[in-house]
Amino acid sequence: MTNRTASVADAIRTRRTIRHYRPDPIPDATLTALLDLAVEAPTSWNLQDRSIVVVADPAGRAALTRATGGQPQPQEAPVVLVFVAEPQAWRADRGDVYRQARENGAWKEEFIAMFSAESTAFQTDLEKRGLLREYAVKDAMIAASFLILAATELGLATSPMNGWDEAEVKHAIGIGDRDDLAIALLVSLGHPAEERRHPGRRTPGRNVFRERYGAPIAAR
Repeated sequence: MTNRTASVADAIRTRRTIRHYRPDPIPDATLTALLDLAVEAPTSWNLQDRSIVVVADPAGRAALTRATGGQPQPQEAPVVLVFVAEPQAWRADRGDVYRQARENGAWKEEFIAMFSAESTAFQTDLEKRGLLREYAVKDAMIAASFLILAATELGLATSPMNGWDEAEVKHAIGIGDRDDLAIALLVSLGHPAEERRHPGRRTPGRNVFRERYGAPIAAR
């Protein structure tokens, strides 16, 4: 497994989006560790309404290359991760989630009963307002962010990809007929074959506000 090379703060500041990769494979242990960290990401109502499809086979990556309009990342990176949002996950049995919470001493029976009813009511309201997909995509994006930072900490490069045809991506990972699922993000993963300089960011004074949008966040 790759040695740790950066703190979380370092990973945030040094991460760059990499488009070109060396063909070196990613050790299974490293990939497993990254995926374990990704699924630890926060998720609304602990629904865990997102999945990750690991695409490493050349044929699968070629299909994702076509889905992304020929971008180099899926062609060159040894692994592309497809983050899938599951807007209907709340309808499935969550007994395993509650059982694990009990075993970990995190939730008591009274809380589980309340939580189950409240979360179902919340999701039902989202459905009425047409927001189920949006919430599931948010959860998937948080998981992707966790993985990207964890990969940076291990010295690996990533590229969060948002330019793709959803129907083609779904077909590439075998869910072309699943209207109940949505693609949130593609993330290429590998060893960088280029160095990218930080283009810089606006200062917090430009887009960080206090209490109200546009109100200066002056030091107290």
